[in-house]
Amino acid sequence: MKYNAEQVAFMLHEAIDENREYKSWHCSTQHLMTLVERVVAEEREACAKVADGWPDYDVQGLAEAIRARGQE
Repeated sequence: MKYNAEQVAFMLHEAIDENREYKSWHCSTQHLMTLVERVVAEEREACAKVADGWPDYDVQGLAEAIRARGQE
């Protein structure tokens, strides 16, 4: 999934609103978008590794295993 600058800025504003006690950093939109794309790519690869070797008949189990990654 590719994000445009508006989507990244919206997510950033949401994150800032949820954590006002933290200090702000200054960076360009392009730097922030590059960071987001790298994180997305790493998460995609991690999910692919979970799927590698997973039995084809257990699609629901695979989905649950991927979602459980965030709970670790």
